[in-house]
Amino acid sequence: MDPATITLIILGLAVVAFITNKLPVGVVALLVALSLWATGVLDLGGALGGFGDPVVIFLASLFVVSEGLDASGVTAWAGQTLAQRAGTSPRRVLVAVMILCALLTTLLTPNGSVAALLPMVILLALRAKTSPSQFLMPLAFAAHAGSMLALTGTVVNVIVSDASADAGAGRFGFFEFALIGLPLLAITIAACVILGPLVLPKETPKYVPPDLSRHANTLAGQYDLTGGLHRLRIREGSPLVGTALGDLDLGADHPGLRFVGAQRPDRSPAPAAHLLDVDDVLVVAGPSDQVGRLMIDSDLAVRMLPHSAEPDGGLITREAGVVEVVVPPRSPFLGDRVFPGMVRGSDVVILAVRRRGKDVLGATDVTEGDVLLLHGTWPAVDALVDDRDVLLVDSPDLLRRQAVPFGSKAPRALIVVAVMVVLLVLGVVPAAVAGIIGALGMVATRVVTVPQAYRALPWEIIILIGGLIPLSVAITDSGAADLIADVIVTVVGEANPYVLLVTLFVFTCALGQVVSNTATVLIVVPIALAAAAETGLAVQPVLMLVGVAGAASFLTPIATPSNLMVMGPGGYRFGSYWRLGLPVMALWLVVALLVIPVFWPL
Repeated sequence: MDPATITLIILGLAVVAFITNKLPVGVVALLVALSLWATGVLDLGGALGGFGDPVVIFLASLFVVSEGLDASGVTAWAGQTLAQRAGTSPRRVLVAVMILCALLTTLLTPNGSVAALLPMVILLALRAKTSPSQFLMPLAFAAHAGSMLALTGTVVNVIVSDASADAGAGRFGFFEFALIGLPLLAITIAACVILGPLVLPKETPKYVPPDLSRHANTLAGQYDLTGGLHRLRIREGSPLVGTALGDLDLGADHPGLRFVGAQRPDRSPAPAAHLLDVDDVLVVAGPSDQVGRLMIDSDLAVRMLPHSAEPDGGLITREAGVVEVVVPPRSPFLGDRVFPGMVRGSDVVILAVRRRGKDVLGATDVTEGDVLLLHGTWPAVDALVDDRDVLLVDSPDLLRRQAVPFGSKAPRALIVVAVMVVLLVLGVVPAAVAGIIGALGMVATRVVTVPQAYRALPWEIIILIGGLIPLSVAITDSGAADLIADVIVTVVGEANPYVLLVTLFVFTCALGQVVSNTATVLIVVPIALAAAAETGLAVQPVLMLVGVAGAASFLTPIATPSNLMVMGPGGYRFGSYWRLGLPVMALWLVVALLVIPVFWPL
């Protein structure tokens, strides 16, 4: 069998494997690469060369940059700004959400922007007294349109840009995609605003993601933090030195002041029989004026700033956060003596202790099921994720992203992104190098940690692309692309070149509804180039059309991860997508046929 036939067989089996979904897509991609080597279509270097391709490196770096923008609170700030200005008009909110999602997609990719905005959009819909299903599918569609606004919008853009350069037509400019992307975004918004209320379901989903943007208010209202907690250190010469802790009565001379507990210098809780000594810390609660009098009367120093019950009093800030934990069975923490205001571990302060739904005001021994409200620096709070002594109620990372918009690391994140974009726009370095600089910048400036950067990498997508790039090469080098192109050209005949464009668009869209758009474009690009060569069409308009068709993944939830993300929260079924997706796809085809020849002549 000749290499072209073998390649087409492998391609057909890969498509069947993608459609049946019996194997993970990453496994299918690896099997494709191994099959190309085992059958002799490619040598070992060619079969595994996709994993060293600059496209894969650039894609991986973009996800690290996206993680930096999200983790630093930039996306939370953008979302909350939108929520404040959009009001409650459903149409106005929908338009604002779609525009914001499209803009974020240029930096976060469609999956990143949808994931970042999903909880906020559901809450905006509920505040506008509209079913989230009216907003979430348009959100995903706006992400697809936004991916066509810049080179970094999706890896598909990078693939078609590289293909254009390899074909000798030069790369597409960084913002050149916006020439077609802006009209696509406008028509997508118009279609969703007009048709969405008519064809989308109006059901409220069973599961609504938690809104942690006002978590400080929630905790302040739930726990008794009235007056705040004050940690006061005993100085030399204080009249309290030598006093037995059990005999301490602060409220007698300082009305409203309540003694909570005491810690020795080694941070161990002081028992009732303990005699107070220099550097012991007293934890008191009550009016600030009485705390001030106590400090003067008893020669005490402030050991730590008070934690107020008000959100703006330091409960959640850019530097410090708060988290609820539950003490599980068999925890080593059981039986330990604790009290509100006590410092434990890495500078984590216990703000409150709840047992059976009621606050414990004084010192107590920890029992199974106790709920503790802990406050500390974000690194200290993050460390609790790996603490087996307690179970976290809410993720500190999710809380920080929602409740701390434009955090302290946000300016650094924006500077890193600006540098990366400038490098990409000017073209002074290859795209992969600019991406690496952006990813390293996020880590070097401590916007993200190294573990965060590793977690941000979508390994399944990276393996998918790395495994299918050799298939794209084999389709071209073996002559398989020419065979498929011959069939397409034969079917189209000597008709108007627009007929070929429509055929390529339909072929790409049909494949892209069951196979990832990245895999689809990798398969279709060599076929489209061969068809263009046979018909005398220019390379760039054909490739741009393939890019547009690759982004038009509207008909099924499995077409893209962003489509799948909104399925559950939106209460959609498999057949819900085509009702809105088919009209939008038809409009995209019309826009592509009208706009592409204007800027990229046939």
